[in-house]
Amino acid sequence: MEEAKVPFIDMSLAGRILVARPDLPDPRFHATMMLLLEHGSEGALAVVLNRPSPVPLAEAFPDWEDLGADPKVIFAGGPVDGDALIALGRSTHGPGELVLGAHPVDLDQQPALVEAEGIDEVRIFAGYAGWDPGQLEGELEADAWWVVDATIDDLFTADPDGLWVRVMRRQPGRLAWYAHYPLDPRLN
Repeated sequence: MEEAKVPFIDMSLAGRILVARPDLPDPRFHATMMLLLEHGSEGALAVVLNRPSPVPLAEAFPDWEDLGADPKVIFAGGPVDGDALIALGRSTHGPGELVLGAHPVDLDQQPALVEAEGIDEVRIFAGYAGWDPGQLEGELEADAWWVVDATIDDLFTADPDGLWVRVMRRQPGRLAWYAHYPLDPRLN
């Protein structure tokens, strides 16, 4: 019996955006743009950048509202473990150790202490997307996703609904054409 081969990508894609192709059949990822926070031999972890939830930050985490990035809501980070919270911060004082220079934020800390450490704004995600070892590579090999460069502004965008257009517009060649692709072709 021949051993199954796992597709291999020889470099980490952490810090890049996974763009769900318009023909991706999984409705949980329809029109998503996900920032890969981790990617390696143990799998991958990402958060959805363009799915703000209707839950106001003031309602869920009132102490964090002042530091909350606009829009001041919790973001639906992905379909895995909606009770898991991932908080990322941005500082004008210098980059953090996470992808794109983001800082990890401990929501158990007092916001004033986090702000004193130089964090200017925070984005909170409920849930995440995860892949087992080789799973994401297999999906990439099957052309389920486009992988594009990200910026810290993509993570902290005040206009998550416009993120698709902005990110796709800056892509080279034909990929830029998808900037104005109707996310719901029935509305075309």
